[in-house]
Amino acid sequence: MSAQQTVSNDSPMPSKHALPSYLHADSLGPWGSYLQQIDRVAPHLGSLSRWIETLKRPKRILVVDVPIEMDDGTIAHFEGYRVQHNTSRGPGKGGVRYHQDVTLSEVMALSAWMSIKNAAVNVPYGGAKGGIRVDPRKLSRGELERVTRRYTSEIGIIIGPNTDIPAPDVNTNEQVMAWMMDTYSMNVGQTATGVVTGKPISLGGSLGRREATGRGVFTVGCEAARRIGLDIASARVAVQGFGNVGGIAAKLFVEAGAKVVAVQDHTGTIYKPSGIDAHALLEHVAAQGGVAGFAGAEPLGDDDFWGIESDILIPAALEGQINEKNASRIRTKIVVEGANGPTTPIADDILRENNVLVIPDVVANAGGVTVSYFEWVQDFSSFFWTEDEINHRLERVMREAFASVWQVAQENDVSVRTAAYIIACKRILMAREMRGLYP
Repeated sequence: MSAQQTVSNDSPMPSKHALPSYLHADSLGPWGSYLQQIDRVAPHLGSLSRWIETLKRPKRILVVDVPIEMDDGTIAHFEGYRVQHNTSRGPGKGGVRYHQDVTLSEVMALSAWMSIKNAAVNVPYGGAKGGIRVDPRKLSRGELERVTRRYTSEIGIIIGPNTDIPAPDVNTNEQVMAWMMDTYSMNVGQTATGVVTGKPISLGGSLGRREATGRGVFTVGCEAARRIGLDIASARVAVQGFGNVGGIAAKLFVEAGAKVVAVQDHTGTIYKPSGIDAHALLEHVAAQGGVAGFAGAEPLGDDDFWGIESDILIPAALEGQINEKNASRIRTKIVVEGANGPTTPIADDILRENNVLVIPDVVANAGGVTVSYFEWVQDFSSFFWTEDEINHRLERVMREAFASVWQVAQENDVSVRTAAYIIACKRILMAREMRGLYP
């Protein structure tokens, strides 16, 4: 029963676990998917299951108005969000995305997945996420800066180097992080480089951060392939999304001998069974804004992408891309989730029935937050590592995390996703239990 419903005589008191209406799973898209994932892991939590409602309720939700003056003198208002899902293990950590379709449900789910992700790879953070409902492609550079600075000022009451540390996400980058860091610093009266990660190197950013998520996808993809006896040197790879995640992962797979046979992004789909030149495609995307028109491959219908035969499929775009409508068409051995929440729970079941190994987002794309953690540590110490040191540390963390998750999956005869959730939820809830409730 919703906490907002009127209590009738037949039900004199609402359930002690009644959720606010905005937290219900029904018709809530990504948040509903997350709740289903938590319900699936509940039987594996033992005595810690008494705390499971903690995972179903974000600690803090902030919805802000972001008004700016446009270049033509008009005033525009945009809706912004910052959600802190859980901070039992440390400060909130998670990106900020600018997209015209951002919703509260999406940001809530993304913040929760960050909690799980950080715990799964044992990074000492909680989970948070932010976003603005705006199409940044329609803003001038000046308007984009004003949106960023106003949003940062509005959420400044809950972010900080020791409380909640934003980072880049969809349609945000090093420049946006620089504006956020500068705005926060001006408001608190001192330079605070640790308030965000993913910054330019000149402002305390870390070497290797831009490529970290894609490198992590590649690393766990190789580990998964080794577990099932798949030779990377002869593997066929299909990638959805060709930015800092999908593009970098594709490049690394090609350098390891694999062939990228298909790529899809918001501009279209291209296909070449003999292998696409990933380096040339990255240059084309940088110049043209998408894969459409690339001369080194043939165009293909977007819906046909899901039926292409491959050995490794990397969804690295947005959430919910693999669903009940297309999951049964997918012909691959391993799905490595580069995006957050790209596979719905129903699709998860379909893929497992079809013997497709799914490496979940909370492990596969944790490279970004891992190097963000390295950046945060370096900012506090004012001592910076080389790129080789960063990459070595990243690969070690990713391999160890994957090995732990794989072992739990084998011992409990559960999916890799459920195994990751078992590890992560136990870590979060153990911290909650040990800290207790105050007051």
